Amino acid sequence: MNTNLGLIGKKLGSTQIFKDDGTVVGVTVIETGPCVVLAKRTADKHGYSALQLGFGTRRDKLVRKPEAGYFAKVGVAAPRLVREFRVAADVAARYEVGQTIKASEVFTEDQRVDVTGVSKGRGFAGVIVRHNFHGAATVSHGTHEYKRHGGSIGMNMTPGRTLPGTRMPGQHGNKTQTVLNLAVARVLDEENLVLVAGGVPGPSGAFVMLRGAVKPSIWVSRAQ
Repeated sequence: MNTNLGLIGKKLGSTQIFKDDGTVVGVTVIETGPCVVLAKRTADKHGYSALQLGFGTRRDKLVRKPEAGYFAKVGVAAPRLVREFRVAADVAARYEVGQTIKASEVFTEDQRVDVTGVSKGRGFAGVIVRHNFHGAATVSHGTHEYKRHGGSIGMNMTPGRTLPGTRMPGQHGNKTQTVLNLAVARVLDEENLVLVAGGVPGPSGAFVMLRGAVKPSIWVSRAQ
């Protein structure tokens, strides 16, 4: 489990920047708040340590009365999105309810991060698009209307059924995905922006979660 501190962000789109040596790096621009601490979870009271963060704001007419009372008790405006981050007890102790966390307090340039988001929904797709099948091996010898089919999905006698997990047509995309070990190219603290090298799941305008990489040392050793 990843227990590194992170922030809620909004994917704004993609662009490119120039590094000091003149090389061009494609980056994804993520607006990271600022995020507000809504609640703290402690091991003594809840059995684990975590921070509940809120991102953005919501119109009053979109806030239910129980939620409005909860946010009023905290003393913050109703956030657009609420997420909980499991963190170590000493990390949770550094923050208080109602405190604002900025990107520069969590991320630094060249740091490795994991980004979680919901991928773009592609609708119903066949096996070639969904699973990268190659289609029929041949279109001769009596093969008829079978170019883009998936082939056999089971056996008659043993086991006599289709096994779970068999790759078939179905819903493509629209799933929660985490991209590991992306490098932070730049942190623009005044604009609350974090530029992450590489691609991030989801379309522009989608909400994502950034947090320190859970296994950066393994990535670096393999890359070298």
